[in-house]
Amino acid sequence: MSEESLPDTARPESLPDTARPERADALPEYAERVLEVAELIPPGRVMTYGDVAEWLEEGGPRQVGRVMALYGGAVPWWRVVRADGVLLPGHELRALEHYRAEGTPLKEASRAAEGHLPRLDMRRARWDGGGRAQGHT
Repeated sequence: MSEESLPDTARPESLPDTARPERADALPEYAERVLEVAELIPPGRVMTYGDVAEWLEEGGPRQVGRVMALYGGAVPWWRVVRADGVLLPGHELRALEHYRAEGTPLKEASRAAEGHLPRLDMRRARWDGGGRAQGHT
C-alpha cells in the first residue's frame, strides 16, 4: 500500500514529530507518552482520546487513537475511549468484560440500540486526571 493511499490518520505526517521513531524498531516517544497516560487511568474510569491529547498538550484525538490502535494492546486500552461512550467497534465484548470486572459505570442500551450493547456513562466514568503524577509530561 503506498503512502498516498493511506487515510490521513495513518500517514506518518499525521502524528506529532515526537511520534516518529528514530529507529525502525523503536517505540515513538509520543506513543510511549500516550501509553503511559493509559496506564495511569484508574480501574473503573476512562479518558477520551481527546482527554489524553489534552493531558499531553500535544496531538489530538486522532493521533491518540492511532497510537492506541498500533501499540495499545499492552496497556489497559479499554480505558481510552470515544467521547460518546460507544464501545470500541470490533472489541465491544472484550471491553465490556473489563468494564464489568472493574465496575466502570455503564448506561444500559435501549432495545433500539444495535446489538443492545451498553455505552459508557461518561458523566460518571470519565477521569479528569486528578492526582496526576507530579512532573508528568
